[in-house]
Amino acid sequence: MNRNFKKYTRHSFLGLALLLFSTSCDDFLEETDQSNFTQDTYFTQPKHAESIVNAIYADLRSTTGGGFNGAPWMMLEFATGLANTDLGQAQNSINIRNLVNNSDNSYGGTYWTSSYKGIANANLAIKNIPSITMDESQKKRLLGEARFLRAYYYYNLVRIFGPIPLITEPVDLNSEALYPSRAPEQEVYNLIVEDLTVAESAGLPVTDKSGKATTGAVKSLLSSVYLTMAGYPLQKGTEYYQKAAAKAQEVISSNAYSLFASYNDLHNEATENTGEHIFMVQFAPFLISSNWQTSIIPYNKGISAYSDETGAIYANTDFVQTYEPNDKRTREKEFYYTEYTLSSDRNSSINLGGHFIYKHFDPKAQLETTNSGLNWMLMRYAEVLLIYAEAANEAAGPTAEAYEAVNLIRRRAELPELQGLSKELFREAIWREKWHELSYENKTWFDMVRLRKAFNVKTKTFDDYVGHQFSYGPVLKDRELLFPLPTAEVRNNKNLGQNTGY
Repeated sequence: MNRNFKKYTRHSFLGLALLLFSTSCDDFLEETDQSNFTQDTYFTQPKHAESIVNAIYADLRSTTGGGFNGAPWMMLEFATGLANTDLGQAQNSINIRNLVNNSDNSYGGTYWTSSYKGIANANLAIKNIPSITMDESQKKRLLGEARFLRAYYYYNLVRIFGPIPLITEPVDLNSEALYPSRAPEQEVYNLIVEDLTVAESAGLPVTDKSGKATTGAVKSLLSSVYLTMAGYPLQKGTEYYQKAAAKAQEVISSNAYSLFASYNDLHNEATENTGEHIFMVQFAPFLISSNWQTSIIPYNKGISAYSDETGAIYANTDFVQTYEPNDKRTREKEFYYTEYTLSSDRNSSINLGGHFIYKHFDPKAQLETTNSGLNWMLMRYAEVLLIYAEAANEAAGPTAEAYEAVNLIRRRAELPELQGLSKELFREAIWREKWHELSYENKTWFDMVRLRKAFNVKTKTFDDYVGHQFSYGPVLKDRELLFPLPTAEVRNNKNLGQNTGY
């Protein structure tokens, strides 16, 4: 890890392409004048504090994207066994899907380097902002944002790679942490909880239309962290299920969020950072475009204004068929689409031969502009409701409140309400709801690993993770509980080692 981390931390002073994340999404691409930056003069003004915190957000975009080589976000979908691709040259995707992944996979490398770059900028902010003379409430807010983002990056890293280097101070060429060893997962989670607890009391707004970190986002992430800590690998059990339920309940009781009435609002620029959306990766059309649109349309079917149609990822049909009969989410152009009009003749439609992902689809970009500003969903209210239901059931069995949390989602899907289930049956009903509601949002694989369970599309029940056979053949092994550390990081830092089986 040392070379990449050294590069990012060293250049955080002199080479930051700092993005100004003002109250308008359209302003966040403006760059500061870097010509006079030095280590001695940079962290001296309030605008410097704002700019370094803004820089931490930038790396949230690194794992999104698309194109003919696939994209890092797809790593977490192909690992579930529930996604397919028609992109023969995207070897990274194919290796993961076939469970023959290795440490040369650039998807994992992107998660590693972009996360540690975000952490490096967060460490700079946390170290230097306290000494800047500025409004104290603004200072506290900025430090809260930095803590939240550092926690978010570490939360992804520890779940994807297991024990990882835990770096909390800026690193330079003389730092002892230049060649770090890996910290136990418990220590990483301790820092994540500490950071989120500090962020929770930082005076952040409950919601923020600009897309910056909020108290709602902090509490939502903390509920997810507690839920994961209750399960594998830490197995902290009932106490942490109670913590997860309590934190999710705080988000619910705030009345700051609600489910969208229409699934179309999940991918509508007009509703971004409001309503159901708790935290998103920010994009803006013609300024910094989101670029996964060519990946979620079928290979060369001629339906899009984009010249590239890659078919890089789509849903396995046998998974879509596990939804209950009449589930609104499986109707055409709700969560998935199976047909579309031709770009050469919008009065003619074509069957696409599969279930493509509509919840990330930007109709305006696909039909007209070929330039999407659609934000990427990181946390939404439906997930918080499901976290609450699962955690409450694990802590105390089915309750009226847990049922209502799930049934809010089911009513929107026009499904019968759940009732009268045992703790065990309610548990699996919640899991199925999570698999179906949060599909292809980079949530399912994380649930599989913390539960050590995988969804069997034939039986519609849950198998043990290790030994579960994907519907198209490959069988999960112990090694697939983690991804491999990138080859370059292990080669350059002999203190890291490699995850078992890679």
